[in-house]
Amino acid sequence: MSRSKRLTDADRMEIVREAAEGISTSVLAERFGVSVRAIQYTLKADAERQTDAAIPVLAVSVKVTAAELAALDEVLAEAGIESRAEGLRRLIQTAGGVFVPDAQMAAEMARYRASLHEVGNGVAQIAKQMAQANRQGQGAGPEFTELRLAQMRGLARFILDSADEIDLLLRRRRDVMQLQATAALREFAHAAE
Repeated sequence: MSRSKRLTDADRMEIVREAAEGISTSVLAERFGVSVRAIQYTLKADAERQTDAAIPVLAVSVKVTAAELAALDEVLAEAGIESRAEGLRRLIQTAGGVFVPDAQMAAEMARYRASLHEVGNGVAQIAKQMAQANRQGQGAGPEFTELRLAQMRGLARFILDSADEIDLLLRRRRDVMQLQATAALREFAHAAE
């Protein structure tokens, strides 16, 4: 088997046709006088050609703010991509490498969930004691003391701080994803040149 033999376009078309009929790569390699790897490469190149030549038949629709659309247009222009459709198509094609769930974000969210669960239990206890005080009347039973008021204020502060931390965490993650998406678009733009 000569490794220096070059396949013609007619050979490649015949290889693709016969492989589709179920003829093995080893039989094709022997018949055309090339390595099995050359046959596999020919079949892979044809599959990629078919994917690249695929006719779009499905549509994706998403509503965005004016600022988000302007930011997308800016990124596309920097990457040398002429249309939004082409930019979105490229992002969709690379989505497997960009939009991967973030283990760190999942761990942080689990921590926040546990903290908020504890806070929820505390609020339930305070509400229960306040309801009990209301049922028993003002003079008898637990009262709404300064300590309870301080606990409620602390709870409110904790919830607001937690919301700010979650917002910051999500903004950081979005920024990382935006950088990855921009890099993917640039890679496609450079590959197109």
